[in-house]
Amino acid sequence: MPARPACLPPRAHRQCCAATVALLAIVVAAPAASAEPLKQNWFDDPFFQVSSGLRTCPVPEGPLYTEAERRTQMHARLERGTSCWLEGRCKDSNAYRYDKTIAPRVQAALSAVPGVKQASVWAMVQRRWVFLQGCVPSRALAKRLEAAARAVPDVELVVDDLMVGTRSRPPYAVAAP
Repeated sequence: MPARPACLPPRAHRQCCAATVALLAIVVAAPAASAEPLKQNWFDDPFFQVSSGLRTCPVPEGPLYTEAERRTQMHARLERGTSCWLEGRCKDSNAYRYDKTIAPRVQAALSAVPGVKQASVWAMVQRRWVFLQGCVPSRALAKRLEAAARAVPDVELVVDDLMVGTRSRPPYAVAAP
């Protein structure tokens, strides 16, 4: 126990110390109890912003998972990654290994689409699939972006989660503020 200040009698000092320790325990435990589980990109999936023309567009969460979600994803990802090879659609035995080489080519292809600078677009690449998320000023631009991503070699599928404008509810998970 710390030295007792001269201004406090022994009993008051013990009560003060006990109250301080109890309060400190509550303060330290409270954020841990109420905090959301940590989310991170456990699988290092490529996720990048292509443009930021519509400033009020909801930012996608991206490939972030909690530890529990990571554990449930692991088995499914092994199966999905290998099935591509077993079905003869991939030369590599894991479709996720393509993602890091596909991502820069997708980014370049999307950046070259006329009008993309007026949109806010993000792309995520998982197992040769490209997920387009964000806001575009027109459905025509969304279709051009989808076609550009689909034309990249080794891309198997493009998922269009783009919304026209910024006022509707996004079809993708939104990043925490």
